[in-house]
Amino acid sequence: TQEVTLGVDAGYSHVGLSAITDKKEVYSSEVRLRIDMVKLNSERRSYRRTRRNRKTWYRQPRFLNRVKSKHKGWLAPSIQHKLDTHVKLVQNTAKLLPFSRVTVEIASFDIQKIINPDITNKEYQQGDQLGFYNVREYVFHRDNHTCQHCKGKSKESVLVVHHIITRQTGGNRPENLVTLCKECHNKHHLGLITLEVKKSKGFKEATFMSLIKSRVVDRLKELGFNVTSTYGYITKYNREVLGLKKSHVNDAFVIAGGSTQKRCDEHLVKQVRKQNRKLFKGSRSHLKNTAPKFVKGFQRYDKVLYGKLECFVFGRRKTGYFNVRLLDGTVVGASVSYKKLKLLESSRTLLKERKKERHFSSTGIEVP
Repeated sequence: TQEVTLGVDAGYSHVGLSAITDKKEVYSSEVRLRIDMVKLNSERRSYRRTRRNRKTWYRQPRFLNRVKSKHKGWLAPSIQHKLDTHVKLVQNTAKLLPFSRVTVEIASFDIQKIINPDITNKEYQQGDQLGFYNVREYVFHRDNHTCQHCKGKSKESVLVVHHIITRQTGGNRPENLVTLCKECHNKHHLGLITLEVKKSKGFKEATFMSLIKSRVVDRLKELGFNVTSTYGYITKYNREVLGLKKSHVNDAFVIAGGSTQKRCDEHLVKQVRKQNRKLFKGSRSHLKNTAPKFVKGFQRYDKVLYGKLECFVFGRRKTGYFNVRLLDGTVVGASVSYKKLKLLESSRTLLKERKKERHFSSTGIEVP
């Protein structure tokens, strides 16, 4: 038997996987992870707090329940979910291929240097907010105590600090805050004006990679895998030497140690929710959500055969007509009768389809 090496291009929203032998690539896939976890957790938190505010006897009290202080190595639920998914993908691949080694690309980002490439030693400790009492005072000083929308034309004396992106996703960083007068602030929230301010660049991806860089390797070692790690600059150099374009599967191929091996067809894998927890319709909360899980034997995200094309059920109607699409969102049929569909695979959280796409170098030459 030939030794198989699995390369893993870890990432915040995409994961690349490639398994190779000495002669050929035997498996290749790009996995699109869920990026809606933070929004959904915030929505669930708001519902939970509303229930607790009713002070009913069956709701748990809000004290002595801080998980972070109880468990060493605690991660935020959205980050923990992505970390678990990375491990799950390697385990699922191991069921298909008995590989002998796993190589994972890890990274550690200096976010301060990303913001300011010319930063030096003491500037790491002496940031822009040095000497200011709080973030609010710094933002007012940065904006010259002037509304950044009307530039003081409203003659409003009261100033407020406004979040450009909502606090739950953009945070309280000064780059996400702007000074507005009270009048412009109220008009903006009423939808009467639109702010012409540049949205700050987030660092979710960089922070995520810095958090899980060693955890994913340690988890895989605990499960008995032979794991080695590599870094992004090594991957980039080797990819450019081979003349491959930038993609997650090409990165994974290089991470696994690929060079002249014959490439295989790529698989596209998409991660989806298993359930939406919606018990009542939003328009009238007293009406229960009566949408059936199964319609004519089909449910959402079932893999079906429509004609000669494999696709997925994305929408269902009780009349037996379905919206079927490919994983990249391409609509195959907006209203297809159940009589024209054949069930291939029941719904699951990781949907997979094969992409028949050849790999080309940057010069346009097909890579063998």
